[in-house]
This record gives sequence, C-alpha cells and structure tokens, in this order.
Amino acid sequence: MDWFLTIQFPLSWIRLWFLESPPNDPFKLEFLGVQRYPYLMEAQIRSSFKNHFETEPLIAFAPGRINLIGEHTDYQEGFVFPAAVQFGIWVGVQKNQLPYCRLFSLDFEESATFDWKAFSPKKGHWSTYVMGFLAQLHQAGYKFEGFDMVIGGNIPVGAGLSSSAALSVSIGTALSALFEFNLSKLSIARYAQKSEHQYAGVNCGIMDPYASAFGKENTALLLDCRVNQHEEVSLDLGEYCFLLVNSNVKHSLADSAYNQRRAACEESVMLLTPYFPEIITLRDLKVSQLEEVQQILPEPLFPKAKHVISECGRVLEASSALRENRLELFGELLKKSHQSLSQDFEVSCPELDFLAQKAFEFSGVLGARMMGGGFGGCTINLIKKGSIEAFKYAIAPSYEKKFGKAPSFIQVEISEGARVI
Repeated sequence: MDWFLTIQFPLSWIRLWFLESPPNDPFKLEFLGVQRYPYLMEAQIRSSFKNHFETEPLIAFAPGRINLIGEHTDYQEGFVFPAAVQFGIWVGVQKNQLPYCRLFSLDFEESATFDWKAFSPKKGHWSTYVMGFLAQLHQAGYKFEGFDMVIGGNIPVGAGLSSSAALSVSIGTALSALFEFNLSKLSIARYAQKSEHQYAGVNCGIMDPYASAFGKENTALLLDCRVNQHEEVSLDLGEYCFLLVNSNVKHSLADSAYNQRRAACEESVMLLTPYFPEIITLRDLKVSQLEEVQQILPEPLFPKAKHVISECGRVLEASSALRENRLELFGELLKKSHQSLSQDFEVSCPELDFLAQKAFEFSGVLGARMMGGGFGGCTINLIKKGSIEAFKYAIAPSYEKKFGKAPSFIQVEISEGARVI
C-alpha cells in the first residue's frame, strides 16, 4: 500500500514535524514533492469544517507563485514573469444563517468570530485577510451574509512563494462562488491587492495576486504591470526544472532598503523627464539609451535606474527564449539578473550571492538568481532533474559551514491558478 494513504496523524503533528525537522531533511523534501499531498490538505479542510460547523463546505484553492525573472520592475510599471506553483491555500466556506462569521485556521489552530455587518480588522492577525476582502466587496456594492470558513495551506514557510496573496485570492474565489458574485480573476486580484494595502499594511504590487489568480499549468505569465494584462508563455523544460534554495535568512534592512530603492527610481524619472519627455516610468527607456541616461543621472542613482531598465529588457528577452525553447539563453539571463540585482540595485546579501555563485559553478545548473525583494529568501535555479541530489550535497555542507545554518531545497512545479474544487 502507498505510504501516503496510511498517514493518520493530525495535521498539527505534521506541522510540528515540518517546523522541528532539519530544513533539508530528505524525507521532508520528498513529502513536499508528493503530488497527492493537495488531496490530504483538501481532506483536512473538509474534516475540520464538519467538526467545527457540522456542514459540507464549498472549497476553493489559490496557489503561491514564483517569479522567473523581473525583480523591482513592477513599481515602475515594468514587466514581470511569474508562474503559479503547486503549493497554496485552501478555503472551505458555507453560509451559516447567522449574524456573524465564524472562522478557523488550521495553521494557527485558532478560531475567530466577527459581526459581518460591522467589523474592524486587526492588523497582523490572519482573520484580517478575510475582513479585508469583505470590506472590498462591501465597497464595491456586493451583498453577503454570515458564513463559516476554514483555512489551511501547504506553502513552505519563508520561501517567498507569496502565501499572503494566495490567502487573499483563495478567500475571494471562495466567496465569489458561495454568493454567486461571478467575480473576474482580475477583480479578485485587484481586491486582494487593495485588501493587503488597506488592512494588512503591505504595499504589494499586482504581480502576486495576479499570478495566483491567472496561473496555468506549465505556463508562465508575461505580465505588463502598466496595463495589468499578460501573455501566456508555454514552458517546455524537458529534463530541467525549477529548484528553489532557501537561504533561511531575512535581514532587517529589507523594508527600509525597498523604500530607498523605490524613491531612487522615482527621483530618476523626475530628473530624466526633461530629456525624455515621453517617459512615464523607467520602463519606457531602452537598454540602448543607458549611455545617455548615465550622463544625466548622478552617480548614486544611475545603477538603480540601470537595473530597472535592463531588467525589463531581460524579461522580454527571457520570454522569447522560452518560446523558442532556448534554455541556455534563459539561464544566462537569470545569471545577468542576479548580477544586476546584486551589483547595481544592491538588494542581495552574502548568503544569496554565495548560493548563486555555487549554482553558477555547478554543471547541472543552466542559470540562477535571487528571487524576491532581496536581503534573504530564495534563489531560483534552472537545474537538470537528474542533478538535484548532487547539487544539494555540493551546496548544503559549505553553506552551513560558512553561515551556521542549513539551506532548504524546494522543487516547484508550474501549476493551475485559483479555482473552486
């Protein structure tokens, strides 16, 4: 009998094992990669819902995401290249004919209740995401009533797979189906983004909820952040796959550095506009114009502008490379992206640079770069499937020796976006 079918442990035991076992425990990695694990999560949602509310739920799912290339371009209305992954958030929901909403979180093993006619989200609490999305629906004129909800997920903690966006999108998908709102995917993504801005205090871009809503199996989304429209790019990776290496660090300067980089980009646009009156943001400039841009901008600003301009170009080139199945070129663009993020935009850190350099030196890896805002988190690696185990053993001991902690490895699969199950 398949070992997977014999598991009888409570989810809390499984969660405790995930937290306490070593991050690169091979058995944990195998467990994370099991294709049927989503069915276990769905079963847990159904079982918990019946135990708490004694009814059968409608269940929705929304995935986390990776960004193949295109960092720090979204707030300059640039291009990004995300894809949905197999990990995500499940939401079970049903009307309860009560004047209040009852919630339960499997991950926090905690309940919450609020009056659906008058509620005040508590910043930092998981229930805020539910209230925040309801507030968006209320402002848009949608009518709803009391409901019960159970939330649970399997997104690896700290991996930069955008669990908060997946949570908001899964809530929106579930409520839209429950109350027959028939919300479009773009509306769900926009409400999710506004909810995070106004109620969770996270000034996120559109990419994360957009990728969660629109994701498609074996497909990346070439997203134009100016018009919030995308082109689908089929991924035929053959013997290669994407492997995340989590540095398991997050430096405290990330938030302040993000604000500084964003301000530098905005100041650059202001200084460049008299010379390029047609531009709205840095995405409107081409790599061929960098020499002229360098003559205009002061030294501290130019490298930041250079990254955004060149990164937008790399995203477009990368999408073409994947369309033509030129994986070696795509890998080179990943490497150039990391070098730009590290040297020009200065949002990397010693741990990420170490992991990227080790990947550059490994023969089974076509390309690698840091993924996300920077100063911690993961690298994304385009690696030959048959080389994964050798890659782990080539990196993990030296990383742990140098930084005093082990990295963790997560193989991701490009999967479907938000949906009702």
